[in-house]
This record gives sequence, C-alpha cells and structure tokens, in this order.
Amino acid sequence: MTTAIGTADTAALLKANRRGILFMCAAMGCFVVNDSLVKYASQSMPSAQLIFIRGIMATLLVLLLVRSTGAARRTGEVMRGWVAVRAWVDAVGTFTYLIALFHLPIVNATAIMMTSPLIIAMLAAIFMGERVGASRWMAIVLGFLGVLLIIQPRAEGFNAYSLVCLFGTLLMSVRDLLTRRVPAGVPSTVITLATALAVTLLSGGVSAVEGWQAFGVFEFALLAMASVFLAGGYYGIVVGMRHGEMSVIGPFRYSGLIWALVVGFAVWGDLPNTLAWLGIGLLTASGLYVVYSERLRADRHQPQ
Repeated sequence: MTTAIGTADTAALLKANRRGILFMCAAMGCFVVNDSLVKYASQSMPSAQLIFIRGIMATLLVLLLVRSTGAARRTGEVMRGWVAVRAWVDAVGTFTYLIALFHLPIVNATAIMMTSPLIIAMLAAIFMGERVGASRWMAIVLGFLGVLLIIQPRAEGFNAYSLVCLFGTLLMSVRDLLTRRVPAGVPSTVITLATALAVTLLSGGVSAVEGWQAFGVFEFALLAMASVFLAGGYYGIVVGMRHGEMSVIGPFRYSGLIWALVVGFAVWGDLPNTLAWLGIGLLTASGLYVVYSERLRADRHQPQ
C-alpha cells in the first residue's frame, strides 16, 4: 500500500514537473517574441506610449481569459495583499527592463535577464536566512563575472542601459520570490491580470508626462501581436512557477537564450562577440549549478 501511494505521488510530481517545464519554455519563448515586437515598434514610437498601448491590449486579453476560466469573481484580489505587491514590483521591473531592451541587442538583454536564479539565491541568503555554501557563493560570483563579460563596461561603445537591464532583472527576481507568497487558492489568471493592470497604469502615467505621438496601422499591428505573446508569457511564467519543483523547472528559464539568439540573428543580425559568448556560457553554467545544488539540498532534507 505504501509503495503504491509512493508511486502515485512520484507520478503526480513528474507530471507536475513536465507541466511546469512546458509552461516555462513556452513563457520564455512568448516573452522573447514579445520583446522583439516591441523593440521593433520602439524605432518609431515613444517607449512609455507603446508599453501603455500594449498593456491595454494585454489586459483585455487576460480579462477574457479570466472570464473564460470562471475566475471573474476573484478579480477583486488584484488590489489586495501579496497579489498587488507582486504586481507592482513586476510592473516597475518590466518597465525598467523594456526601456533597457530598446537600447540593447536582444541577446544581451535576455542574457542579463538570465541572472535571475543567481539573484534569487543571493536574496534568499541575505533576506530569508537560507544557508548558502561556499560553492554556491562561488557560482553566484562567477555568474556575475559572466554578466560583466556580457556588459563589457570598459569596452568601446559600452551601453549603460546594460546596468538598467540588470536593475530590472533584480526587481523581477524579487517578483519570483513574491510569487510563492501568493496564497495557493488565488487563480493564476488573476495574478496575471494584476500584473497586466499594474504595467498599464504605470506606463500610462509616464506616457502622460512624456507626451503622445500619432502612430500607424503597422505599429498597432505589432503591438497587438505583442500583447498576445505578452499575455501568454505572463500566464506561462505564473503557472510554471506554481507547479512542480522550482529546482527542476528553473533551469528551463535558460531556454530564453536560445529563443533570443535565433530571433536576434534573424531580425537584426545580432551575434555576441567572443567575450559575450564566454560570459553567456559562464552565466548559464553558474545558474544551472545554483539550481542543481538547490535540488540536492532539497533532496537531503526530504523525509525518508
């Protein structure tokens, strides 16, 4: 009987992990395509304005999703508790990241975003009292060395927006930690709606100060497509973080680098230089080690 129950639990966990992995990979693909579309549109539109227009479209799409899943009665929770805190942290992080993205190659911006697992491990050690061994601290340090190779602060043509991108990544790492604070009973669609609303309100306020510019059908179509991918990315990242083991699902965040390399080369012809390639490799290896060591730590503390 115990064996049967244990087998059933293992099967359920494997199923949850597969679901989380699929949603994480899909979410990263959606985010990269969305980033590419808004980056292209930013060539002819003010930054805050395009984020605001895309935000309105994404919010409407998520509202339809909320209604279709029967979660409409829970929409009041977007303004309460950890849902609201998470949404506003996400909004500021998203806005900051996008401003940086408009001035960086998409591969570089995506690579910097991949520091999130390292930042999460560091924040958990500093603010949540989680024990981090010497090897994990070494991985975190090497990961940030990889970021320096990507940013290349002393290289000719250094782009200071790389630092803005890193700050946006820090905020999004805080967002991921806050996701676990949201009560399990809150539907993922409601959390997604809260984020979409917060981004729209923030960008709308900035746009009112920045000014409005007329735009054409082409830009509108780009933002409409971007909003679809954005809504899909929002939903996928929430579901991916809430199902299965984070230590198993986390590494698949790095699938975003593959998406970014393909899209960046296909659309803009961007390829990292030698130092940046080394930095991407070092960052990815460090992040994977941190996630793997977290899994080993969790296994050691699991009741036998």
